[in-house]
Amino acid sequence: MSTETVDPAPKKKGRILGLLGKLLAVVVLLGAGFGGGYLFFANPFSPAQDMLRLIEPEKAAEADAAAADAGEGPKKVQREMPDQELFVTSYFTFPEPVTSNLKESKSFLQVQVGVSTQYDAQVIKNVETHKLALQSDMLAVIATFTAEDIAGPEGRARLADALKDAINARLEKLEGFGGVEDVFFPSFMMQ
Repeated sequence: MSTETVDPAPKKKGRILGLLGKLLAVVVLLGAGFGGGYLFFANPFSPAQDMLRLIEPEKAAEADAAAADAGEGPKKVQREMPDQELFVTSYFTFPEPVTSNLKESKSFLQVQVGVSTQYDAQVIKNVETHKLALQSDMLAVIATFTAEDIAGPEGRARLADALKDAINARLEKLEGFGGVEDVFFPSFMMQ
């Protein structure tokens, strides 16, 4: 009988090489992740830098000036922006649609009405306070239109102007000031 001895060392060597290979792959993947993150966030043309410029324009201007002094890339020319007050537009939509018969017709119109103003919030509060009277006035105005009058975009624009005038007239009568600048139709159904 011959006895052969098996050397257990090759198993350990294979196991160690496998672990080293996996460890090396993890290190390479981590390095690639960090490298990609660095390129993305340190890139001067990245969207993150543009967002910072929008959020904090003073700091971005200082950073641009420092970069220009360092000789990086072309210099930016500052434009003067006119100082204009921007007005905020406020909207109010009447919760219930207005339904009315049309003049000289069996047809009816159902519209949801929204209004806008660039005045202060008091105009919207006035509209909310007097919405019952305003809806009544809107019904009366809609009843004066025929189906042909409100056909097409021009007809809808005429109806919107007529409603705006009626709303402002009622608000001026009740509050001393109208302030509604536009009337919109989120839904418009004629049958």
